[in-house]
Amino acid sequence: MTRDTLTGSRIRERRLFLALRQAALARQVDISASYLNLIEHNRRRIGGKLLVDIARVLGVEPSMLTEGAEVALISTLREAAADAEKPVAELDHVDEFAGRFPGWAEVLAGEHRRVATLERTVQVLSDRLTHDPQLAASLHEVLSTAAAIRSTASILAETGELEPEWRDRFHQNLNVDSRRLAESSRALVNFLDDSSTNAARRGVPLEDVEAFFSAHDFHFGAIEQGQASPAELVADASELQSDAARTDAMAALELYRLDAEKMPLDEITQAVANKIDPMALAETFSCQLPSVLRRLATLPEEVLGRQSGLVFCDASGSILFRKPIDGFALPRFGASCPLWPLYTALARPQVPLRRQVVQHGRHATGFECLAVAWPQAQVGFDKDPMYRAVMLILPQTVSRADALAVGSSCRVCMAKNCQARRETSILDEEF
Repeated sequence: MTRDTLTGSRIRERRLFLALRQAALARQVDISASYLNLIEHNRRRIGGKLLVDIARVLGVEPSMLTEGAEVALISTLREAAADAEKPVAELDHVDEFAGRFPGWAEVLAGEHRRVATLERTVQVLSDRLTHDPQLAASLHEVLSTAAAIRSTASILAETGELEPEWRDRFHQNLNVDSRRLAESSRALVNFLDDSSTNAARRGVPLEDVEAFFSAHDFHFGAIEQGQASPAELVADASELQSDAARTDAMAALELYRLDAEKMPLDEITQAVANKIDPMALAETFSCQLPSVLRRLATLPEEVLGRQSGLVFCDASGSILFRKPIDGFALPRFGASCPLWPLYTALARPQVPLRRQVVQHGRHATGFECLAVAWPQAQVGFDKDPMYRAVMLILPQTVSRADALAVGSSCRVCMAKNCQARRETSILDEEF
C-alpha cells in the first residue's frame, strides 16, 4: 500500500486526536458521514477542494494528510529493519503500519534511535579509553597505589614480630599511600562524572592549573606589583584540587614572576605600543626569546592590542602549559598536530620560527605563530641537552594564501592524505 492511499487513515487519526466526531467533521466540509467513513477507511480517494477543506478543519497542511507526518518515521522503521539483520516478511507493509498505528510506529522508531545513540556513546567512550592518555595515567595511579597498599598490609599481617622502627615505617607508608589513593580516586571520579555541576570538568593537574590561570585571565597583578608571592596565590586557589596541581601551579607562577621581573609591565607596555617585535624586545630587556614569548602571552589584551595564545612542551612533545585562543583549537586529550611550528622548533633548537597558519575545518582566521626551542639547563660534554619549546599564537586580520594548514589532533582532523597523520580520524567514521 503506497503512502498516498493512507490519506484516509491520517484523517481519521487527526480527527480522533482532536476528539472530533465523524458526523461533525462531515457536516463542516459538506459531505455525508457515510462518505467520510469510506474515505477514512481508505476506500475512496480524496483530493482537490475536499482535501483542502478537511485539512483546514483539522488544522493541518494538506501535505500532512497526503504525504503524512510519518515520512521520516517510515525511513527510520526501514533502518530498524535493516539493522535487525533478520528477514522481515512485512517490510512491504511498513507504510500501512505507520499510517494505521502511528503511535506504536513512533515507539519502535524511538527505541531504534535510542539504541543507535547508546551504541555511538559506547563507541566514543571506548575510543576515549583507548586514546586518552590522561585517563590511562589516572587509572595506572589508582592501581599502582592500591597494589602498594596491599603489599604493605600483607607484610604487616603475615610477618611475625617486627621491630618498632620497621613497624612504624610500614604504618607511615600505609598512611601516605592511602591518602594518595583517596586523592587519585577522587580526581578520577571527578574526571569521569558527567553529572558534575562544574561546567569545566577537570581531573588532572594540568587542567587544574589551566583553570587557575584562566580564572585570573593569565595575568597576576598581585605578582606584578609585589603584593603577593606565588606561594600565597597557590594557597588561596580553590581551582587547585591536588598537591600535584599546586606544585605545577607554583612552578608556572615562579616562571611568571621571573619574566615579570625582567620585563616590568609599565616598560613592556610602552615597548609594544607600536609594534610587537619579540627579537627587539629580547634585545631591549636583555633576556632570552622564550621569556619574551611567555611574557607577551600573559599581558592583558588591552595592552597587547589583541588576543594571544600560548603553548609550550617538552622534548617528548607533551603539552606542559597552554593558553587557549579563539579560533585555534588546542586538544584537551591526546597528542597535538605534529605540523605545529612548536614541534618544528624542537627539530631546530634555538632557531626562531615564524609561520602563518590556518587550522583545518576552523574559521578563515589566520594566525601568526612564533616558536623557539631552548635547552632547560647548561649542556656539557657528557650531558645531553633536554629541550623545551614555546609557541606564541597571535590572530591575523587576513589569512594569507600561502598559510600553513595544520590541525588540532589527528583524531579530529579532516585533512586528507596528510603525511603527518599517525591515526585515523573519528570524523571519517562519522561518530
